[in-house]
Amino acid sequence: MRIRHLFWIAAAVAVLGILWQVVMRSGPMAAVEVTVQTLSEQEVRREAFGIGRVEARRSYRIGPTAPGRVQSIQVDVGDAVEAGTLLGEMDPVDIEAKIRAQEAGITGAKADVAAAEFALRELATRKDHAANQAARYQSLSKSSAVSAETNEIKRQELSIAEAAYHAGLSKLDAARQGIHRAEEELAVLVEQKSNLRLVAQVSGLVVARHAEPGTTVMAGQPVIEIIDPASLWVSVRFDQIASAGIRTGLAVRVVLRSRPGETLAGKIARVEPLADAVTEELLAKVTFDELPDPLPPVGELCEVTVALGNAGRVTVVPAAAIHSEGEKSWVWVLEGGRPRRAEVLPGMRDLGGNVEITSGLDRMAEVVVFSQKPLEAGSRVRVVKSVSGGRR
Repeated sequence: MRIRHLFWIAAAVAVLGILWQVVMRSGPMAAVEVTVQTLSEQEVRREAFGIGRVEARRSYRIGPTAPGRVQSIQVDVGDAVEAGTLLGEMDPVDIEAKIRAQEAGITGAKADVAAAEFALRELATRKDHAANQAARYQSLSKSSAVSAETNEIKRQELSIAEAAYHAGLSKLDAARQGIHRAEEELAVLVEQKSNLRLVAQVSGLVVARHAEPGTTVMAGQPVIEIIDPASLWVSVRFDQIASAGIRTGLAVRVVLRSRPGETLAGKIARVEPLADAVTEELLAKVTFDELPDPLPPVGELCEVTVALGNAGRVTVVPAAAIHSEGEKSWVWVLEGGRPRRAEVLPGMRDLGGNVEITSGLDRMAEVVVFSQKPLEAGSRVRVVKSVSGGRR
């Protein structure tokens, strides 16, 4: 009987021991698995990384100056064209008929001018005859050879002839202005006809057809888009935090999304004076030292890295070890096997994921990089090589 009691006591102790180990290893009282790294000094090379997009510095959108329907397009995307090349034509609709009608109107206006000139010569002859008659009757009236009434009639005839002459002058002037106006309208129609031909103003590469034959477009709406291939550059965005020191002329490395194993050399051509306040990014333009062959498509994404110089040996920790809240930054440091929160002042960071610590840590401090779950001061921890599903 006594042996049985001892057996059950031993079994209970064993079960309690197992439960205690389970609680201490995987229960709420279990130690938190963490990975640590000893603070070290490293040679840090400052670099800034940004995402860019290939753009054309000079692009030309060619379209009609008046609304109409696209009749034909002579080029396709990817074609290289020279200045003066016919790209396409707009449907003339009734412009030819308008031009012929306007030319006929000019001919009629010229006939009106000729008729007005002939009528004016006739009126001038009548005016001169009336002037001679009025002068002669005025002389005869003084010698009483004719009556005063007859003299007055001749003076009135002269006034009528002069008024008719001035009216003829006005009519001739109006006819000449009609010709001038008709010629200007004809010039406008001819210009409209010439604008129906979509011509390349510069040499370049066709990158887009914004309309197809049969499409009705508005005035100024582009039909063909041409770029200058030699003007390709990259519009890139850098995080403002890492952008200090970026300036015109710095060398960059460009990796196109379509060519991940190829690095292209370039330089900063321009730093935009306006940053993006929403995304907190610095905007810059990057040119290639040598244009890629074949040329990348406009709009292709790429990665841009700019070297900002060597900062020398500085104290660094992995960026994953730094926690931030507002303007405060801190790391978890192991002291006596327990975590302690230590406020730090981070400095620059490199593309390898290291952040400079300018103050707040001793040289040989052990810093927690990853933890199995959020830490608290004094938590029980267990250092491991890697944490599965770990958290910062």
